[in-house]
Amino acid sequence: MTASTTRPVILTVDDDPGVSRSIARDLRRRYGEEHRIVRAENPGQALDALRELKLRGEPVALLLADYRMPQMSGIEFLEAAMDLFPLARRVLLTAYADTDAAIQAINVVDLDHYLLKPWNPPEEKLYPVVDAMLDLWKSTPEPSTDETRVIGHRWSAPSFAARDFLARNAVPYRWYGVDEEESKRLLEAAGLDGSTLPVIITPDGTVMVAPTESELADKVGLSTAPAKDFYDLVVVGGGPAGLGAAVYGASEGLRTVLVEQLATGGQAGQSSRIENYLGFPDGVSGAQLTDRARRQAVRFGAELLTAREVVGLETLGSARRLRFSDGSEISSHSVILATGVSYRTLEAPGVDDLCGRGIYYGSATTEGPSCAGQEVYIIGGANSAGQAAVYFSKHAKRVHMLVRGPSLTATMSSYLINQIDEIDNIEVHTCTQVVSCKGSDHLERAILHNSATGESREVDTEWMFVFIGAAPRTDWLPGDLLRDERGFVLTGPDLHGKPPGWTLEREPYHLETSMPGVFAAGDVRAESVKRVASAVGDGAMAVTLVHRYLEML
Repeated sequence: MTASTTRPVILTVDDDPGVSRSIARDLRRRYGEEHRIVRAENPGQALDALRELKLRGEPVALLLADYRMPQMSGIEFLEAAMDLFPLARRVLLTAYADTDAAIQAINVVDLDHYLLKPWNPPEEKLYPVVDAMLDLWKSTPEPSTDETRVIGHRWSAPSFAARDFLARNAVPYRWYGVDEEESKRLLEAAGLDGSTLPVIITPDGTVMVAPTESELADKVGLSTAPAKDFYDLVVVGGGPAGLGAAVYGASEGLRTVLVEQLATGGQAGQSSRIENYLGFPDGVSGAQLTDRARRQAVRFGAELLTAREVVGLETLGSARRLRFSDGSEISSHSVILATGVSYRTLEAPGVDDLCGRGIYYGSATTEGPSCAGQEVYIIGGANSAGQAAVYFSKHAKRVHMLVRGPSLTATMSSYLINQIDEIDNIEVHTCTQVVSCKGSDHLERAILHNSATGESREVDTEWMFVFIGAAPRTDWLPGDLLRDERGFVLTGPDLHGKPPGWTLEREPYHLETSMPGVFAAGDVRAESVKRVASAVGDGAMAVTLVHRYLEML
């Protein structure tokens, strides 16, 4: 159920089955259309129900508990229930002989009201009290949620990875620091102590402790398993080139599946704003562009698989077989490699230990609000670094760009340089590198070195975002699929005729690799133009060449 359709719960618990059924019947008659009436016949059953409701994110408006129950008194039950739903209104059902205890409970558990049994007629003795309690609850309701909830620690790398995975896959989620009161209530409902993080709770109440990306993808509704064993086209990689290939392949009638290891969009999907992409004069965020492309591919019939790592590629006659990391396989007539590139790691003492705990690769836009009033350091001088600097300048006290070269002009578009020049709280430090990072449980300090002056200095910071060049994701490819000295895939004219082992009479097509029927598009291709528009164009052109290849089979 979504937040807009979830009915607030009224829960009643009484160990006398006849009384329990009677009050539930009376409540359902008056409030059943707008509220869900939950009936329990003992406190243990009622607490189990409340834990489940807590995990499912359903609001509880009112608790009615009998005073005399064998395992636990109504007062003790309401005390326990307060830990889960502190905003729910509390009413004690009691016999006349126990009214003194009920009055005392008003101070013990902040009891809202007590009702004497029997409550007939309910129109006079029950409904006015419940009406008043519901009116009070509506003034300060505990909202329901249909979002995935993430409980983690600010400086936990696995917690950051889970948040980043959900955000980049456009899965709505709500973050709770492990020390927050709501986190404690959720952990209690799940029977956990929070020693292992993150804890993920899906809208249906499923609890996961430190799940893998594949497990998380399955539970939040992302597709991870192919619907078929054989396709016309498998696209490996979900960046702009891969999404472009999926859109054009599916729209032109090819049975198409796109396989992405982490999240569609690639590095472009992490960009806070792309301003030089054709057709968007006011700019577009990478997340928006990715979401539109993803929905477009699905609308044309492409399958999108997430959290699936491809680790092998081989030829089987006219088929091409791809092997996943879990040992499963998928085959097709053709393959488009669009695996893109990953940011190179920052080689400095202390960096690896603090990755995900103050040091991040890419823009990590989920961290923007947390940087409010902070000193943020951006490492790199290309467009992606510039876009990140502009984004974080809206949150941070000051953004420091550390650039190895003497200026930005050789690596960054002029429009972006002009923007940076006009933002007062962005400071560009040229000829500057990070030589070490320090911190206990998170980044606290960095030592910077200026190659022009020879000076080193230590700065205090908890936030560093790294954009220092790109390495192709091609180490999983077979050895006979040729690459250049940097690992980028060679295609078409760059193969200089028929490569060794080539079995066809013709030479490779323009984007075709040294393996017939396997094409490369986007940043992974040698000598490609590293721009979103050219990557999309590569994906479209590769599909045209796939058609040409399939016609010859």
